[in-house]
Amino acid sequence: MKHKLITRFKEFSELVYWKRKKSKEGRLTNTHYEFFYTDYFELDHDFYTGKIIGDIGCGPRGSLEWADMTSHRVGIDPLADKYLKMGGREHKMEYVKANSENIPFKDNYFDLISAFNSLNHVNDSAKACKEIRRVLKPGGILLLIVDIVPYPTPTEPLVLKWDFLQQYFPNFEIIIEKRIKRISGSRIYTNLRKNIAAGPNDKKGVLAGMLKKVQEQS
Repeated sequence: MKHKLITRFKEFSELVYWKRKKSKEGRLTNTHYEFFYTDYFELDHDFYTGKIIGDIGCGPRGSLEWADMTSHRVGIDPLADKYLKMGGREHKMEYVKANSENIPFKDNYFDLISAFNSLNHVNDSAKACKEIRRVLKPGGILLLIVDIVPYPTPTEPLVLKWDFLQQYFPNFEIIIEKRIKRISGSRIYTNLRKNIAAGPNDKKGVLAGMLKKVQEQS
């Protein structure tokens, strides 16, 4: 019962956040995502041609709207049905309602999975990462952006540390790892664009990584 109440409160807080954003912006934009799927991780658009890609904790903005060249693009989020009502029906990507701890796709389905500012929001990070490993093809790419903070919040109940990539994806090849200083508050993408490296004593920041699944994961 306690776990369910915590989950409901977290989801309620998420919806309040996005409703405020929509009220302020009028229409939730998504043009900033393309840069972080391509230039930021040194990938070009041709890389995505014909690929199956999934975005974990996609939110309502239409994070994969830019990816017309893919064969299947799907956002996975426990609030997907609510996000459809906030403008998601207008998006060309598919929305699937599901928790990251139980991704409703077969083993080795995706060529690329992204999790941008979402793995702090899950109930069980170990289980969520195990599911990501399961549904990603061998040789597939994982793009991660996670907020590193020393304290939990209602929408980000998990406290993740700088060694997140090594801890949860030990058998993956780390192609890119960036530890970025948090100088613009909680504005993750602004911090990434400023690209100021975090120091050894920084307790908070933004961790960005591109990893490759090099073998079958258990």
